[in-house]
Amino acid sequence: MLSAEECLKAIEIMGESFPDAHSSLTADTDFHFLLAVIMSAQTTDKAVNLLTPKLFETYKTPYELAKADINDVMSLIKTIGLYRNKAKYLVACAQKIVSDFAGIVPQTRKELMSLPGVGRKTADVVLAECFGIPALAVDTHVTRVSKRLRMVAQSADVLKIERTLMKKLPESVWIDAHFRMIYWGRYQCTARSPKCETCPLLGICAEGKQRVKTN
Repeated sequence: MLSAEECLKAIEIMGESFPDAHSSLTADTDFHFLLAVIMSAQTTDKAVNLLTPKLFETYKTPYELAKADINDVMSLIKTIGLYRNKAKYLVACAQKIVSDFAGIVPQTRKELMSLPGVGRKTADVVLAECFGIPALAVDTHVTRVSKRLRMVAQSADVLKIERTLMKKLPESVWIDAHFRMIYWGRYQCTARSPKCETCPLLGICAEGKQRVKTN
């Protein structure tokens, strides 16, 4: 596997290609960003961004969404996958924010994960994006890139990937590393037909070298 020094170098090189990597979800408040992240599961950020303006205008605060009719919420988000379950999560999440956190999005992983619809990845994204708290969320892109580059073991699960990357990378780059790896997975190291021939990380990527060799 790559050493800690090699992992950091890889993240720096990704940053040269994508210096402005950041969340592509759009939201005007921490609460709205949380809702957007919940809805983005198994759905593209683009699809979520298309429906959020109307949703956010209708439910400006957790107090308003907490009293919403599930069917009304469904009608606003029905263009995305799993919208029925997500609508239930959104309302339940708002209700818990109101009842347990005085209408304010909590700022710890444990508290965020106590909210309906919020898993570890969602909590980490919110911590990093909304509050600047070092976190390294692991999604499909981060998983693919970290394994292809041998940053982590091939058998590593999501939690193991997160812990390994956090151990190998300085805390100061965790947030940037998360977004850079997402962009790298979207545009360079894609699931199908990765651009190995033109990849600036080919020199340290065993899988990439093998792909180029066999092609």
